Amino acid sequence: MKQGIEFTGIIKQNGDMNAAFVEFPFSIQELFHKKGQVKIRATFDQKVEYRGSLAKMKSDCHILGLTQGVRKQLEKSFGDEVFVSLIEDKEERTVDIAEDIALVFNENPEAKSLFDNMSYTHRKEYIRWIEEAKKPETREKRKARMIEMILEGKKGI
Repeated sequence: MKQGIEFTGIIKQNGDMNAAFVEFPFSIQELFHKKGQVKIRATFDQKVEYRGSLAKMKSDCHILGLTQGVRKQLEKSFGDEVFVSLIEDKEERTVDIAEDIALVFNENPEAKSLFDNMSYTHRKEYIRWIEEAKKPETREKRKARMIEMILEGKKGI
């Protein structure tokens, strides 16, 4: 990772949810010349890499989410300290689509168009949901359901 911004933060719980974040202790405007969300590439405790965003969520400062997966890899939870190193992520975020999913989209160009216009996060959610299916029949059901949900205007799972 290129030389980035480094800080130590406390993993905080988001309300009663099993969701966690660390507060970003610097000015987004001074560092990135932006006010809103900033896409970043982070490394936690110099071992777990993550692509996400610094976002302002009804908070005084920007925050960086820590997914359950990241926390598991770190073996850390709410209240623990974490070392964060991050840089702005300027690469385009693409989602790899398996061949069988691409075929479903080929049969449904309207759904494909709507899918392509979704945020990276929502596209990633849909594809992950299908790929996490353990049985082939579940995967088939989820592909069909994804097309329905997209056509109904649902942005994510």
